[in-house]
Amino acid sequence: MLGKVDLANFGIPMETPENIQQILRRLPNKPGVYKHFDEEGTLLYVGKAKDLKKRVSSYFNKNRYENGKTRLLVKKIADIKFLVTDTELDALLLENSLIKKHQPRYNIQLKDDKTYPSIVIKKERFPRIFPTRQIIKDGSEYYGPYASVKTMHAVLDLVKKLYPIRTCNYHLSQENIEAGKFRVCLEYHIGNCLGPCEGKMDEETYNANVDSIRAIIKGNLGIASKLLKEQMEISAQEMRFEEAAELKKKLDLLQKFQAKSTIVNRNIHNTDVFGIVTDKKSAYVSYMKVMNGSIVQGYTTELKKRLDETDEELLMHAVVQIRDRYNSTSKEIFLPMEIDLTFPDAKTHVPQRGDKKKLMELAQRNANFYMRDKHKQQEMVDPEAHVNRVLETLKEDLRLKELPRHIECFDNSNIQGTNPASACVVFKNAKPSKGDYRKYNIKTVEGPNDFASMEEVVYRRYKRLKEEGEGYPQLIIIDGGKGQLSAAMKALDMLELRGEMAVIGIAKRLEEIFFPGDSIPIYIDKRSESLKLIQHLRNEAHRFSLSHHRNRRSKEALKTSLTDIKGVGFRTAQTLLVHFKTIEKIRQSSVEDLKKVVNDRVANAVYQYYQNN
Repeated sequence: MLGKVDLANFGIPMETPENIQQILRRLPNKPGVYKHFDEEGTLLYVGKAKDLKKRVSSYFNKNRYENGKTRLLVKKIADIKFLVTDTELDALLLENSLIKKHQPRYNIQLKDDKTYPSIVIKKERFPRIFPTRQIIKDGSEYYGPYASVKTMHAVLDLVKKLYPIRTCNYHLSQENIEAGKFRVCLEYHIGNCLGPCEGKMDEETYNANVDSIRAIIKGNLGIASKLLKEQMEISAQEMRFEEAAELKKKLDLLQKFQAKSTIVNRNIHNTDVFGIVTDKKSAYVSYMKVMNGSIVQGYTTELKKRLDETDEELLMHAVVQIRDRYNSTSKEIFLPMEIDLTFPDAKTHVPQRGDKKKLMELAQRNANFYMRDKHKQQEMVDPEAHVNRVLETLKEDLRLKELPRHIECFDNSNIQGTNPASACVVFKNAKPSKGDYRKYNIKTVEGPNDFASMEEVVYRRYKRLKEEGEGYPQLIIIDGGKGQLSAAMKALDMLELRGEMAVIGIAKRLEEIFFPGDSIPIYIDKRSESLKLIQHLRNEAHRFSLSHHRNRRSKEALKTSLTDIKGVGFRTAQTLLVHFKTIEKIRQSSVEDLKKVVNDRVANAVYQYYQNN
């Protein structure tokens, strides 16, 4: 057994309760499942571990967790129980079973899908096949759940057209049929049932049809097609041409159904495909079942994060839970990332190219669309919660000390060094605050010098805020790379404001994020809402700066002629040009024509100017 010195090696503080320390000493370095209980014996959390001693001891390492929920969980732990398993997969399967049974508060769980229907093949003589939302453990086979009811009914409609199956709930025992207790119904007379209730269809033939239906529901359309072809050829050889023609119609129907769902090459068979995206509070997992190159099942769900689970841990839980829910026996699993888990009956694979990668990307897109839809729903119901989530994500991605509710972004505009201009846009609570936008004419810089221009504008902006005692933003974004960022920091240093605000630079080409004094950029996930917010700020600053620059150029172009006339400003010059099109036409116009466009005083001034020049 390990002593107290050994516990110190795991970073366990000495204030850890003595009974917990005793449990930690007893834990083996084996895979298994552990359960945390509170003082009242309530199960708080179930976890799996490759090494029970290392994993469970890590909870009590005071430097281990930043997540507040994890710290709260650890404070509540009064007892720990564990079970050793042979492998980590066994531990994960046991963990999944215990989570479903006890639903501990701190465990991640798939959202309940009890409203989704499944297809059941009833365990009975002459099995019925129908949709249901209730799972009864009576030995019947359940396939689903189907997230799309339309897809499920398409499968059932196909089955009904191919194979007549009874819909009655009679107890069709051999004795009851021989005793003549039942009579065929309307379904028999219209061809939807072949009358097993009166012995008009034998059990062997009926069960053969059920086997074909089972293959279709599982997505093994190839098996069903092969059986139909064999039956059609036998009927043709035995001169039963009407029956062969009917089988040919069924085969065409099956192939038409298969063609609609085939999206990749048919060599991809019996495969599970998973995609995952995450935000601060949840993970969104997409699952697709592929048979013979066809997606036969699709399901996307949300997992609420409970503690500080990584994407890999979330995906690992989702794969086990979803495969268990769908009773999947797929031999291959496509994943967007490697997971530290080996399945004895299936291989995991991260596709790198070709059709397999396309399937993987489709699963990722489905997960991303689902997440975005959830965000939109949340935004409609609770806009403030949406804003807080985006800002929390930005704070986490940029490692900020406080929530960036006030953000300012700077951009320069000039063409060949002429009319240099800059702009500052302001976002408050992740939205443009256009009344706070500011535009600047560069005063101290000659020629196209972005660095010096950025230094001037940042200095002028925060010198004024400092003098007026106004609040500073929590985040400043500089449109540009290391050079522009260094120039901005130089301005803040002159104002003794370094450290008062977080400052970053964003380089356009690769969307690199630079921090002051750090030559190595960071890259934020392109799907991240925080990067989208930064890009929105950058694009808005660029638009506003360019608009200001264009206005200056337009004024400069008019300045050499019309605006030299006393009493003619930029807007009046624009009005005259819009009406007369060219300076030459204005020069040739009579005073009466000019008076139709501008007031008498301006018309007389313009007329006299061009008469004398």
